[in-house]
Amino acid sequence: MIDKELEAVARLAARIGVRLAPRRLLTASRDQAAFFGSQFTLLREPWHRFEHGLGTAYFHGRPGTPGMPEFDVAYEALCAHHSELARVQVTHAEMHDLVLSSGIDPAKVFRIPIGVDLDLFRSQTPALRSEARRTIGLPADAFVVGSFQKDGVGWGEGLEPKLIKGPDVLVEALRLLRERRPELHVLLSGPARGYVRAGLERLGIPYVHRRPERYEEIAELYLALDAYVVPSRQEGGPKSVLESMASGVPIVSTRVGQAAELILDGVNGRIVEVDDVEALAGALADDRVPSLVAAGRHTATANWSFFDGFVAHA
Repeated sequence: MIDKELEAVARLAARIGVRLAPRRLLTASRDQAAFFGSQFTLLREPWHRFEHGLGTAYFHGRPGTPGMPEFDVAYEALCAHHSELARVQVTHAEMHDLVLSSGIDPAKVFRIPIGVDLDLFRSQTPALRSEARRTIGLPADAFVVGSFQKDGVGWGEGLEPKLIKGPDVLVEALRLLRERRPELHVLLSGPARGYVRAGLERLGIPYVHRRPERYEEIAELYLALDAYVVPSRQEGGPKSVLESMASGVPIVSTRVGQAAELILDGVNGRIVEVDDVEALAGALADDRVPSLVAAGRHTATANWSFFDGFVAHA
């Protein structure tokens, strides 16, 4: 997903007449503007001094998170070297406050949400949903919940859960949901989903796992859904909130990252507290969820354009 954000930066740069240089020139030139799509790429020790105006995204990474030492490393590097940065992009209030706590000049920090491409994510219709389900291999009368993320450790099978993404919460919520929606089917996407797949198999919950080769193919998966779920404990976006809204799919999320600011519970989606498995399952089973679609699409439309403020002030 970071690649797509960087592509958006590149398009905006071209639009305002800024030439783009290949990455190899990062250390073979000076006095340019260099933007890093993730703080984990730039903020590390030993610190490498670049002779450029440096900018970075700081999407997520709460220091002290168990099992995630890279969060501490990035934050400590930010505290030590923020004077050498020109711009930091954050997507939501928690990361805005965290970055400011490093001592950085507040004028350098820009709160710019992750956006969505409305030309790519079409709004679902009954005909599109039926066709998508036939193509994917999902029953026409199933209640289909989507989860498109990477929530296992590493890039292999992913049998070890990446707990900040809440795969354990997801499996338990789906167990409870099936008691209310016995026709439940799950549509998975993304790498390293072994923990979730094993959990669904253990519970006997039918699922389909697709691994699209191109990001654009994800838009077609949303068309097959009745609801999309975000069970995370920490997030920078997630981008899937706006993707769901743009696709006309009801979104149910924990109160994390950008989701906490985009979703108005009961208006354009449903939002529950982190680790509240019963509330997550209950919100997914709520018959009123489809009524949130129009307001969700409006929210997606309002977040179509992004990075403009960052580029304009650079």
